Amino acid sequence: MPKSISELTALVTSFRDARNWRQFHNPKDCAISLQLEATEVLEHFQWRNGDALTKYLAEHKSDVADELADVFYWVLLMTHDLGIDLSDAFERKLAKNGEKYPVEKSMGSAVKYTEL
Repeated sequence: MPKSISELTALVTSFRDARNWRQFHNPKDCAISLQLEATEVLEHFQWRNGDALTKYLAEHKSDVADELADVFYWVLLMTHDLGIDLSDAFERKLAKNGEKYPVEKSMGSAVKYTEL
């Protein structure tokens, strides 16, 4: 059964706290770690396109999933430590994006909202 964000956050913070790592987890260093993990996701895509990328991703799905989980780890820790309700923040941001990218203007378009 899928876990809620609060349950996943509890797992992450328990993992961290069992190792006494909170002392290293100031917002700046957590943000840096988040970026480093996101870069590791990107490495799977670098220099690959088309069929070669599709084949690579099929063969390395578990590796990509691990890197995405690492990104999510830092997102969960940061939102917890900064007192941000991730579900609420996500819903608010999606609503903002809906205003910036109304369906009637953005349907099938990849341009930035400032160019719609």
